[in-house]
Amino acid sequence: MRDIAVFSGSAHPELAAEVCAHLGVPLSPTRVSRFANDCLEVQLQANCRERDVFLVQPLVTPVQEHLVELLMMCDAARGASAGRITVVMPHYSYARSDKKDMPRISMGGRLVADLLVAAGASRVLAMTLHSPQVHGFFSVPVDHLHALRELAAHFRGHDLSRTTVVSPDLGNAKEAAAFARLIGAQVAAGAKQRFADDRVSISSVIGEITGRDVIVLDDEIAKGSTVLELLERLRELGPRSIRVACTHGLFAAGALKRLSEQEDVLEIVCTNTVPVPREEHTEKLRILSIAPALAEAVRRIHNGESVSALFDAPQSE
Repeated sequence: MRDIAVFSGSAHPELAAEVCAHLGVPLSPTRVSRFANDCLEVQLQANCRERDVFLVQPLVTPVQEHLVELLMMCDAARGASAGRITVVMPHYSYARSDKKDMPRISMGGRLVADLLVAAGASRVLAMTLHSPQVHGFFSVPVDHLHALRELAAHFRGHDLSRTTVVSPDLGNAKEAAAFARLIGAQVAAGAKQRFADDRVSISSVIGEITGRDVIVLDDEIAKGSTVLELLERLRELGPRSIRVACTHGLFAAGALKRLSEQEDVLEIVCTNTVPVPREEHTEKLRILSIAPALAEAVRRIHNGESVSALFDAPQSE
């Protein structure tokens, strides 16, 4: 592909390299250094002038460091006369800050979106945002991908004749229903109330669970408190088997270990939107690659083709 330049920050260079391999283009080098006063400096070490520039950087721990890196990459590309700057952000962590549900708090999702645009982003390519309204926080075009097809392709390797897809809460129920349609399963949802970032209560599960093979589906798993609470309610209903799936496997504070220690959880499936340290991998973990989907979206953006035709609305296959 001509006139395209792909750069990666330090958050997930392995994913950027895989995307480039599918595109058949080299991953252009980026230099990130630090001044004596702890300030970052970012240099894009390839020509950007009038090129279609793609900057790959999920916002993962340490989120603030990777955010500043991304802002500086945007600014560097703009200063180097890039023709267009597309931020490829497989995980937008600030999407969780999407509403003002308490007095005097910042809506970080909107603020960071404004910062990216101010730094020079022409458009954004994101994957499974935490809530649909976050799409509207950006004043530039956003291509919003999902990983339901990758997850569905994996689970089609199992017997799905008695399967129920369970959303931990009503907020994720629409995505769970779309996934259930893809694999021909039933859908259920938990009635969840959140008291703190790591303290939730699920009072009941709405749907058929008893004697069925359950797939718990969420957009992301951080500390795992929601999934662990849901597992307690599910066990009361007597499922035949339990598997857990998500797009963003953040697995903070030992969450992956805690989930893997649940004897009735047969499998934990996520995608590689964020890096999962190899030392934390367990026998139950399955990581699916979304690099082909990202690469195809990048190719279509570059060529001026429809991205929504591929990713906006899941279709039965």
